[in-house]
Amino acid sequence: MNTVSVTSRITRLADRLTADGYLTDQTWRRALHAVPRHLFAPSRAYAAPGHDHGPDPRVIDLAADPDRWWDAVYSDMSIVTQRDDGAGDPASPEGLATCSLSAPCVVFPFLEMLAPEPGQRIMEIGTGTGWTAALLAHRIGQHAVTSIEIDPALMAVATANLNAAGYAPNLLIGDGADGCRAGAPFDGIHVTCGVRTIPHEWVTQLRPGAVAVLPWMPDGQAGYRVRLVADGHGTATGMLHGPAGYMMLRAQRGTRILWRPHHADQADVTTTSTDPREISRAGTGAALAITATVPGLLSTPWPDDDGSLSLHLAEAGNPDGSWAACDSSDTGKHQVTQYGQRRLWDETEAAYHSWISHGSPGRADYRLTVTPAGQHLSLHDLEA
Repeated sequence: MNTVSVTSRITRLADRLTADGYLTDQTWRRALHAVPRHLFAPSRAYAAPGHDHGPDPRVIDLAADPDRWWDAVYSDMSIVTQRDDGAGDPASPEGLATCSLSAPCVVFPFLEMLAPEPGQRIMEIGTGTGWTAALLAHRIGQHAVTSIEIDPALMAVATANLNAAGYAPNLLIGDGADGCRAGAPFDGIHVTCGVRTIPHEWVTQLRPGAVAVLPWMPDGQAGYRVRLVADGHGTATGMLHGPAGYMMLRAQRGTRILWRPHHADQADVTTTSTDPREISRAGTGAALAITATVPGLLSTPWPDDDGSLSLHLAEAGNPDGSWAACDSSDTGKHQVTQYGQRRLWDETEAAYHSWISHGSPGRADYRLTVTPAGQHLSLHDLEA
């Protein structure tokens, strides 16, 4: 494809991202042109939409159908580049996606939150294909970027991609959870993988006033864009922004736990006046209140065509742990079934009503704080 055609494709993509609110800074629009995305896309892969109303998922193959490949690369799609840590076929929808060329609607909001400036030094956790490392290198200079990747095979591909694009940032193979002590302190950290628990090592490797942006995914399934600011004394605090769903940091990936009503014959059955539909529809503020006070909870709503809903609750990382289900009813009495040492419905219901009693605060009312003792989500107006 000629340069004019590539430029026109990038312009159309940038215009679409701008119209949708994902690209608001001209600095990153210029970077999108300077760092062509196709240099980081494999010739054969599986493309999926970056947002709910995007194009249909599809296999893309440059040799077999070049037009389809170019359309996917310069659209708002995530392109899977690895499955099952290299054991699977990245062009297949089957298996666990373990690396991708992230959708632009995901990439640029994080870069805009980070807002790096020339002269600053940035550590990136998760090199992946190398595209975001190249975007950062274009913005602040390649020698100011340190990017860490745990998978040597992915790093080899990223290195080749970056070389083809004309960039050579500092690339390290290692566990991103450890950061890079030898290069610290940094002026910013850019994280391209989801984390349940934010490593305190990252906080200690930031200068006072420096920023870390990351996908915080407390249940390992979905989460939030977070921007933390380090205070220089071992603590970082920040706000939660829009939704984020990423592949997890490998050290925190764990096993996907599905709701499993084991020992059902020993479960307790009661009723409640709290409609589980209220909780599932209450929004981000309620979800955060439950996250803050019900640790390790996986919550999955299962709606039915007739308007009823069953809210399934389980302990993350523990397939033999406690579980609960609350089934809605139009009678106003909703059946609750619980098993295990923890009463997950009782904990969830209490957190929900506490949230209501505090005025149903929204996402902007919460702060996430990381200290040597761990991380803490709280309502900032109650901390005084």
